[in-house]
Amino acid sequence: MTLLEALRLPALSRARVVAATARLSNRVLGAHAVDIPDPQEWIRPGFLFLTTGYAWPREEQALRAFMRQIARAEPAAVVLAVPQFFESFPEAAREEAELSGVPAVELPWEVPFSQVIGELNQQLLAQQYSVIERSEAIHRALTLSALEAGGLQPLADVLSGLIGRSVVFEDLEGNLLAYALTGGEDELRLRSIASGGTTPELSHYLQEIGFERRLRESLGPLRLPAQPEIGMVGRVVCPIRLGGELVGSVWLIEGEEPLCELDMRAAEHAATVAGLHLMHQRDIAQHEARLGYAFLDALLEGRFEPTPHNLERAHLQGFHPEGRYCLAVLVLEEPVPLSPEGFNRRERLAEGLRKLLREQGLAPLISVFLNQILFLLPEGFDAARVWERLPQKGLSLGLSHARAGWAGVAESYRESQALLPHLRPGRVSTYAQLLLPRVLAGDAQAQQDLLCELFGPLEAERGREALLETLKALARHGFQLKRTAHALGVHENTLRYRLERLEQLTGLDLRDPQAQFRLQLGLQLLELGHNK
Repeated sequence: MTLLEALRLPALSRARVVAATARLSNRVLGAHAVDIPDPQEWIRPGFLFLTTGYAWPREEQALRAFMRQIARAEPAAVVLAVPQFFESFPEAAREEAELSGVPAVELPWEVPFSQVIGELNQQLLAQQYSVIERSEAIHRALTLSALEAGGLQPLADVLSGLIGRSVVFEDLEGNLLAYALTGGEDELRLRSIASGGTTPELSHYLQEIGFERRLRESLGPLRLPAQPEIGMVGRVVCPIRLGGELVGSVWLIEGEEPLCELDMRAAEHAATVAGLHLMHQRDIAQHEARLGYAFLDALLEGRFEPTPHNLERAHLQGFHPEGRYCLAVLVLEEPVPLSPEGFNRRERLAEGLRKLLREQGLAPLISVFLNQILFLLPEGFDAARVWERLPQKGLSLGLSHARAGWAGVAESYRESQALLPHLRPGRVSTYAQLLLPRVLAGDAQAQQDLLCELFGPLEAERGREALLETLKALARHGFQLKRTAHALGVHENTLRYRLERLEQLTGLDLRDPQAQFRLQLGLQLLELGHNK
């Protein structure tokens, strides 16, 4: 109950507010009468302090000090019976009440305090009973919504309709799961919805107040007061847990009416039902994931046999044996073996990645291993479309070459594991980008891969030795055609023909300085290998 509502009771209908009229929205939890010289120890926060003023000091300075002590006890209001010991609220006390933001109320002497307390308690009990009834109705409606429709979006729609508040469900990283708007939300929330996650201003504020720690430790809803400097109205937030593990939160946004006890209860009910829904979804996802993990693991380890049964299974999983795939590896910046927190983070990431791949129209071919999440992307798919939707802090992404079929996946897995020591948090790196740095660092496998990349396409060609000798002569003579043709004893047109053939086979542009450096490095490695 607010102070304004309390003043509408018959016992308080003739009362007059003489200070801090802007605080009529103060919550009133009860009332008690205290008439002793030092009443502040007996005043409870949120209660009406009823007094005749009998024990109040009469001197101005003493009255001011007395009212400041009363204000520190945080009463909902100070109600003084007049005129008996005071004709009206003393001016000095009234001024201090105004400065302290404590409403000062004059009550006609003939109104018994017992009537005020009785009517107030009766109304509070009626309101509490109404809250309980409405709370139970909300819980039933939310449960029915979860059983009939399933999903968090119907849950958000139903809850918003019941309480007239904007409702938002978020995961642990602040990503949007579902929402329903009533028009009372602030600009900050609208920008969060538009971006699909928490805005920088809100993230900074939540970090300042230690929100994540408070949410983890909270056993129920938290109330966040309005922060006008960042454009935030008040909020109620309640943690969503699965078996003690924090997995997300539900937010209720304050509108025209201030947040109340019913909102706190509604948030708690919504968090409970959302937790049950997420538990069901997690069970389904884990079952699907186990099947997917086993399939991709067989590909990664080279254990896939192209039997009719396995080919049908591959088709059901969304893998096309004739297709070309790149293997991506997400690496979490977590110590191995994973802690329980690290394990939960990996599982949340894998679950989010599976959903993201489906949104992109891709088969969620995923597996997990230690601090890695491995997944397949079809050739030509821009990995940035996935990376930009991930929480990149403490993550790195490595990409292999694209290769064909199940045998290509096993080879791509070898590449992905070779990338691990060279990946950097917050960055995407490809095998091709990191090949030369690894070669120059003396990585034997990288050196072998470079030789295969440059000279492997020549292996099956007729005239292989002539083509290879042409490349060597071209490098020795600074990629100058006349000098190279003269050294080989052939016409320039013959040399140009050979170079066109070499570019077709290797995919190199032999006029590009980077390609020229790559070729010279490969020839040097080839020469060193022959001399061993």
